[in-house]
Amino acid sequence: MTRSHPHPHSLPHPSRRALLGGAALTAFAVATGTGAGTANAATGAKTATTTGGDRAGGGTWPTEFPLPNGFLPEGIAIGRKPYAYMGSRANGAIYRTDLRTGEGGVLFAGGTGLVAVGLKLDHDGLLYVAGNTGVARTHDSRTGEVVATHQLSEPTGHFINDVTLLGDRAWFTDSRAAALYGVPRGRTGTVKTLPLTGDWVQLPDVNNANGIVGTPDGRALIVVKSTPGELYNVNLRTGHATKITLVGAANVVNGDGLYRIGRTLYVVQNRLNLISVFHLNSKATTATLTGTITDPRFDVPTTAARFGNRLYLVNARFTSPQTPETTFTGVAVPI
Repeated sequence: MTRSHPHPHSLPHPSRRALLGGAALTAFAVATGTGAGTANAATGAKTATTTGGDRAGGGTWPTEFPLPNGFLPEGIAIGRKPYAYMGSRANGAIYRTDLRTGEGGVLFAGGTGLVAVGLKLDHDGLLYVAGNTGVARTHDSRTGEVVATHQLSEPTGHFINDVTLLGDRAWFTDSRAAALYGVPRGRTGTVKTLPLTGDWVQLPDVNNANGIVGTPDGRALIVVKSTPGELYNVNLRTGHATKITLVGAANVVNGDGLYRIGRTLYVVQNRLNLISVFHLNSKATTATLTGTITDPRFDVPTTAARFGNRLYLVNARFTSPQTPETTFTGVAVPI
């Protein structure tokens, strides 16, 4: 895996409390087999090559695991326990993998006409699933049972793509319409539609809003616009979208899943087989590129979730044949 390390002030230690820097960065390099790197004078990023393994949860765990043939994965969610939940574009199935062993099984079998793309797991065990065709579903993460189905929009002309949890709602993006949808966290409540205004310009016939996370202060949402590759700060009350200024990067084209730790934002750029790492300013109006992460095992990764000192991603393999025999994997990279 080749990575360009973020600046020490923005790279969190696996404990989420200590910052890597100075001797800590050296210790991390020894523990993970990271080689010596060179500094990029333009961005301050440090480039290095990882050649060894890493540890999560106190033991050496697999850094790659299989998914069923033909599964067509796109979303991944991980909670407080070492289990990854992944959704299928083929039939809406949900697969659960034990990160300690790499072994897994089908949690929800899916069905005709169902889709599961973005996923997020809540602390109460409810799994929120973006269902593409205007639909969001809530599942019991222990049994896979469908707890609720929400019709967010018309079935056609919409692409309910990703989801994040913020405040009392699960917020879903629509890649084909200029709106976000807020589903109450829990089993009941009314869906809120939040039209996107301000700097947001909806482009026809392409995927617009995709990955979504909350801002560090929890007062707004960050949305990536896959085409032409932009980040936006969205006001939760008004839907006003302010384009985030990128420093050190021209764009985040093919931006898909987002993951944030503190003020460090990870942007998965699927067809580029790349994760761009940004440091957000205090108001999340500027994002400065501090590094990138690549890996030879990446095969169009779409979304990311974290456990311990790793990001886990699923390879959607969009550039490969999407057949019942196509193989798929999940992979882990150290952060």
